[in-house]
Amino acid sequence: MFMYDEEQQDDQEERLRARTFPLSSTQLALDVEIIVAGHICLDITPALSEGVGALTPGRLVEVGKAGLAAGGQIAHTGLALHKLGVNTGLMGKVGDDLFGQAIFRLLSSYDPKLVESMVVATGEESAYSLLLGPPEGEPVVLHSAGCNTTFGAEDVRYEILSKIALFHFGYPSMMARMYEDNGAELAQVFQRVKASGVTTSLDMCVPDPSTPAGQVNWREILMRTLPYVDVFLPGIEDLLFMLDRPLFDKLSSKSGKGSMLDKIKPDVISQLSDTLLELGAKIVGIKCGHRGLYLRTANAEVLEDLGRAQPTSLINWSERELWAPCFETQLVSSRGAGDATIAGFLLGLLRGMQPVSTLAAACAVGACSVEAPDASSGIRSWPETLERIAAGWPRLLPKGKSRSPLDMQSFKWRWHETQEVWIGPGDSHYA
Repeated sequence: MFMYDEEQQDDQEERLRARTFPLSSTQLALDVEIIVAGHICLDITPALSEGVGALTPGRLVEVGKAGLAAGGQIAHTGLALHKLGVNTGLMGKVGDDLFGQAIFRLLSSYDPKLVESMVVATGEESAYSLLLGPPEGEPVVLHSAGCNTTFGAEDVRYEILSKIALFHFGYPSMMARMYEDNGAELAQVFQRVKASGVTTSLDMCVPDPSTPAGQVNWREILMRTLPYVDVFLPGIEDLLFMLDRPLFDKLSSKSGKGSMLDKIKPDVISQLSDTLLELGAKIVGIKCGHRGLYLRTANAEVLEDLGRAQPTSLINWSERELWAPCFETQLVSSRGAGDATIAGFLLGLLRGMQPVSTLAAACAVGACSVEAPDASSGIRSWPETLERIAAGWPRLLPKGKSRSPLDMQSFKWRWHETQEVWIGPGDSHYA
């Protein structure tokens, strides 16, 4: 929780005035394994007792204390990695305004080194989200993209990438320069980063259909970018929106205000992963909400070009198709859970885990995230998380049955009782 302190505020303003440009590589004290770059904002959450329905024109609604948190993909994934014990640096863009100061203070409260590779833009406005809703359930989100819209290839600190293992970028659909001109800027970023020998990773989010981001040709953008992306970690809704808009619209219509997740058949996800591998991705992880995490990988020859975070055993990673169910948990809020899941997956790669263990790490970190009202406070250290898994943390499966909520067996998937994963028909170990 962000609390105002006048002395700290003065110190923060002085530091920000000195940070109108990025620190030079000689000034940086970074010693990191991974850089998390892309979208960042300030989350403002007023305490509402009656919910959004009480917000009618002309009525005064009394609210409680406003919670402030660093939001966006950088904060959610980056802070989760930091809490898991991974040396992490953040690479986003904020303005030299009060919201930018708050973002810096909130991130620095975890570790001042987290913000050393951030960019402060003189005269620009920081992004923010206003989250309206009761403590339980999902909020209505009002978002201003701020200087995320001006983030470009020149804002990436290429000079500090020569020693890190992994570069992760998130939410280009909320960053105008990343999707304009059919994604030329996004492709340029990944091409330059990949050339440094770093393993590259990308996450997406569904854009507002009424905005320019919702009307660009995302298939074309992915065609230009994925040849330079080693690990692609979108949500299933993101993929349908970008690669099969008619099916996305159809399922959205059928779902109404509910989720479309349970209406998506496994073979649809397999077909989408085929397309992504053809477009150039090497490892594809598709987040499926409460249904878990799907994994599809290229062959060993392709995986040899994965960069510094390449798995130690390419044979075990080669041509895999796996689906890991979620762990059982008490849901408080799912906001940021997908970003936390990505943190667990990237932890697995950085620590040399095998595919099944990497999926378990991803699902476990995501499950910890939903146990708290914000994206980060539920995350535990990796030893604590691993201990919870080893103690027999149950998976989200129908009681008394070793199969997923959907009948995976009818789609020729096979349940592995010991490893607690479904093995798909496209898996090299399928037997």
